[in-house]
Amino acid sequence: MSAGDGRVSAEGAPRAIEARGISRRFGDALAVRDVSLRLARGETRALLGPNGAGKTTLLRILAGLIEPTAGSISLLGRPVGGAGGRASRRAIGYVPSGDRSFYLRLSGLENLVFFGRLHGLSRGEARRRASELLERVDLAGAAHRRVGLYSHGMQKRLAVARGLVNRPAILFVDEATHDLDPEGVRRVQGLVAEAAGGGTAVLWATQRLDEIRGHADSVTVLARGEVRFDGSVLELMDRSPARRYHLRLRDGNRTPRAVAKDLTALVAPAGSVEPSPTSAEHFVLSLSEEAVLGRALAAISAARVDVLACREERSEIEEAFLHLVGEERP
Repeated sequence: MSAGDGRVSAEGAPRAIEARGISRRFGDALAVRDVSLRLARGETRALLGPNGAGKTTLLRILAGLIEPTAGSISLLGRPVGGAGGRASRRAIGYVPSGDRSFYLRLSGLENLVFFGRLHGLSRGEARRRASELLERVDLAGAAHRRVGLYSHGMQKRLAVARGLVNRPAILFVDEATHDLDPEGVRRVQGLVAEAAGGGTAVLWATQRLDEIRGHADSVTVLARGEVRFDGSVLELMDRSPARRYHLRLRDGNRTPRAVAKDLTALVAPAGSVEPSPTSAEHFVLSLSEEAVLGRALAAISAARVDVLACREERSEIEEAFLHLVGEERP
């Protein structure tokens, strides 16, 4: 295989996922239309879109749970459905969005051991891995409790543990942190980031933009089953006009005021950067109406300043306002 055919990465290793022209019909409804995407080992790609966009259908197709109406898929360099298809599927981890995917009469530990055995782990290895993951998702104290007695959040965390039980080369995640508390979100994101750092390719479907900030390397946006955007997080942000942003930056060699002065020179005349009095790492980026955020952040990154976080001032305030107003409605 050559790099030109899209089946290998720049380093010559097979891509984790290579999907071309994927479509899926349910009767007269076209749920997914001509979707193509590539994912490298160690890459985390966010699959963004509203409810009904086709995210879950696409994940289920790529995971081999349903057949596409049209298109081709290769996982780890092997065509799905070919001689190596079964081996590819055993290298997959899948975190579904629903709760009804466990044996409710079995304990959390027994469920994880069972699924570990399905992936080819020995009984001892499956039990060791299950115990390790239950600890990591803060369920060690409920390891011997029947899953039917778990709360919704506990089942969510158990689903993440199950998705990682076989140390997958490819991990599909469908709304993994929905309804989790902040600590649960932190644990899940940390586990997935750790897996990606070890070479796992992660495709994370969500409708929450905050889930991808600082976690995703690339983004595919689906709407009505079609790809509306495919590129990096910065390129996605480049599509949005910006106003004022709170940045968390790291540059250990200069004072905050010196950093702000140098960065202002980089983003001028489209905007300016000011240090925040609250912390040496916090800054305020102000951009003109015609400027775009992605270009400013790209310039900052090119200056070897680490962008640790970015929060749009106006949108965060609006989201909080709408949330509070929504809670007060009957």
